[in-house]
Amino acid sequence: MAIREDVIVIGGGLAGSVAAIEAAETGASVRLVTYKKSTLRHASGLIDVLGYNGSDDPIADPFAALDDLPDEHPYSVAGETAVRDGLDRFDEIVGDTYGGSHTDSNALIPTFGGTVKPTARYPAAAAAGIASDDRPMLVVGFEGMTEYNAGMLADHLEASGVPFDVEGVECSLPGTYKNDSRVTRFAKRLDINESVEYEGRTMGAREALIQEVEPHVGDAERVGFPAFLGDEHTDEVRNDLERELGVDVFEIPMGPPSYPGIRLADQLKTAVDEAGVRITAGSPVVGFEADDGEIQSVTVDSKGREVPYHAEEFVLATGGLVGKGIDSGREEGVTESIFDCHIPHPEDRYEWFDEQAFGDQPFAHFGVRVDETMRPLTADDVPEFDNLRAAGGVIGGADTVAEKSQSGVSLATAVVAGERAGEQVAKHEVSQ
Repeated sequence: MAIREDVIVIGGGLAGSVAAIEAAETGASVRLVTYKKSTLRHASGLIDVLGYNGSDDPIADPFAALDDLPDEHPYSVAGETAVRDGLDRFDEIVGDTYGGSHTDSNALIPTFGGTVKPTARYPAAAAAGIASDDRPMLVVGFEGMTEYNAGMLADHLEASGVPFDVEGVECSLPGTYKNDSRVTRFAKRLDINESVEYEGRTMGAREALIQEVEPHVGDAERVGFPAFLGDEHTDEVRNDLERELGVDVFEIPMGPPSYPGIRLADQLKTAVDEAGVRITAGSPVVGFEADDGEIQSVTVDSKGREVPYHAEEFVLATGGLVGKGIDSGREEGVTESIFDCHIPHPEDRYEWFDEQAFGDQPFAHFGVRVDETMRPLTADDVPEFDNLRAAGGVIGGADTVAEKSQSGVSLATAVVAGERAGEQVAKHEVSQ
């Protein structure tokens, strides 16, 4: 049985979710089609707009730097208003669980590698760790966590020139854990304050953690932990730690599994549901039908059965090379995975990369090119399809990882793509 909606959004990450919500706000019926879990679950949970632009010095005000970007940059195509609208939509979704909306300036947030990252929005759980704060800091790590070493993190922060004293200490995780599940198991134990054995006594996991860390606090006025202080009850866990330790407590974003990323993915899922968007999950789009320059339907593989999904407008938000929205091969070159949209790239594969590992890598710029309404363009700069729009990592023209703009580009292009898709549906209904 065919499925019909006004707008179909393909891809359930930050860009796809926001585009779907934006389209639904226009009154259109919207369906979000997702295949794999969002890469947000592996991300830091930080929302970057523009952190760097060809210099080692971080950008203080990303909006003041937008005019310096090249014409092909997604921000230059979408415009500053779209960047601000994207952040406004994000602020509406996350409410007071994130900070940073009070200013245009970037905040500098410590990461698990000991760097400070310029970012526009950050989880409230990370707020007390801002690097512009001059209060002394203690960084807590845990034995056996090879991806996170508190001593190294503290040394790197001091070497970066932060305006505060910082020390690192390695503690033991209270309780016993399987080697492959310490992070998730510890987060869940703190969430429910599960009983653990500690120093010969049975007590709640939060109390055991407090007793383990308290002797090391010293003169520190804030204490940073790896970002796994609970899952659904993070605020409650932090409040308990702050009350008993007598200092501000914050989380330091870390690699996968990333609880800040998981929490954000869950918030987006809730917002999509509340917007009335229908969701088809775990089903890849494997083809499409088009006629006279417009897409009529996409074909969705539903447990081995191919089902046509019809719509007036379509939004492509499948991600870039990492998300497999863009693919590459020796014979076919660089391709967009569903609609075969044009992706500018050199024919010679040796021109896809710079020999310097940290150079300006051409492959990082690969993606579809779009017009101001986010329609992907052919090699002749005309829309591939009149009713297809793109959002997020599938759009090229910038190394969003190097310049720390990935989330901002997703938000800006998503609000334009979703809003324009919904508006076109409304215009079509009026004309009928």
